[in-house]
Amino acid sequence: MTVVSPLLQALVATLFTCATTAVGAAGVFLSREPGRRVMDALLGFAAGVMVSAAFWSLLAPAVEMASGTGVPSWIPVTAGFLLGALFLRLVDRLLPHLHPGLAGDRREGPKSSWRRSTLVALAITIHNLPEGLVVGVAIAAAASGSATTMASAIALAIGIAIQNIPEGLAVAIPLRREGLPPTRSFWLGALSGIVEPIGGVLGAAFVLAVQAVLPYALAFAAGAMVFVVMEDLVPEAHRDGHSDEATMGAILGFAIMMLLDVALG
Repeated sequence: MTVVSPLLQALVATLFTCATTAVGAAGVFLSREPGRRVMDALLGFAAGVMVSAAFWSLLAPAVEMASGTGVPSWIPVTAGFLLGALFLRLVDRLLPHLHPGLAGDRREGPKSSWRRSTLVALAITIHNLPEGLVVGVAIAAAASGSATTMASAIALAIGIAIQNIPEGLAVAIPLRREGLPPTRSFWLGALSGIVEPIGGVLGAAFVLAVQAVLPYALAFAAGAMVFVVMEDLVPEAHRDGHSDEATMGAILGFAIMMLLDVALG
């Protein structure tokens, strides 16, 4: 398979996941917005999908691939996982941002005079980058003939696309509550996913260029995803006290992603 084909596949797959973010953001035009209990369940669902994808679609194949590298399999998997989380932590520290729904004094990163909507958009960008990255890495890994199959990469893209719907809604609704017009809230929510195709193509290109790092790359993507879950989704889902709904949403999301990966992969 040529280098161009996996890159195109990664681009198409991540454009699809990006589009479902816009579908979720379109919920801002509904005459009645979802209640906080429903939103927390949906955020829990998204967290469950991402954790399940991190294991079934990324870490498990990474362990299998690492077993043939001549070094203990736990070394590349653990190192890659920690590097992925540390990379997101570094980005989190270096970029000023504000998570949706939080007060202005809860800004993170360097001090900045940027507008609140800009800071929220940056927070969402940090959040969505790993999602595109994992899809691109998985597709490139499948194209290289590794332990990851194309069916598994497709299952991963479908899972990310499904959980992007509540994420898009979770971005647009708080912006609307903060006084932004519905149309602007929708576009900010929809455009929050535009970084996914960028991450997908970059991730695929890197893996295709340096195939020896495949186990590290898969584990890196998993670490970045789990960081997002623990840093953003879990705290947000539990912020208003709906822990039961958030937990059951996470269980359902994990089970659906597991079903997709096992059945298709």
